[in-house]
Amino acid sequence: MGTLVRVSAEIDVTLSEVNVEVIVLNGGSSSGKSSIATCLQQQLGETWLTLGVDDLIRALSHGPMDTTAGGSIHFGSDGSISVGEVFHQAEAAWYQGVAAIARAGAAVIADEVFLDGAKSQARLAAALQGLTVVWVGVRCDPEVAETRGKQRGDRIRGQARDQALRVHEGVRYDLVVDTTTTASSQCSGTIVEWLTHTDS
Repeated sequence: MGTLVRVSAEIDVTLSEVNVEVIVLNGGSSSGKSSIATCLQQQLGETWLTLGVDDLIRALSHGPMDTTAGGSIHFGSDGSISVGEVFHQAEAAWYQGVAAIARAGAAVIADEVFLDGAKSQARLAAALQGLTVVWVGVRCDPEVAETRGKQRGDRIRGQARDQALRVHEGVRYDLVVDTTTTASSQCSGTIVEWLTHTDS
């Protein structure tokens, strides 16, 4: 039996089955990816696991006071972030784990920040080879993202602005949403409608 999904007050969408195993949300810090992921879980129903780069960073960190993920992440004075070989090795293993979860039958929403743009996407795509993946760009105006980061209080100054455009460089998407003036629930609704249309 299909799952009834309310995309908006006017539209009810019945999904007999969404033929997608992984939804990748890529966007900079404070772009709204996590909120969209939560809305997708609510709107799609059934079981979707959200796994993201923040989970990898927490797993690498040596306790709650470690802000450099075991020395694998380096922060510039302008808020820019660079990662070293240690991080890339852990990331490769993490990506294989995410792919294994999806292959085992659990649908996955991957919350990503492609610091290397197209190169980051290529690394994840290699791990997800053979799976049905939808690539979603989550854009947000740099100034708006920076303001959100300041309001949250848990982001490094300049980080959101640095990542807002950088993470999308050369990345190929199936669809793009923009949270600058659009609510997360509306963005997720757009994704659900796209999935439904594509599946039909």
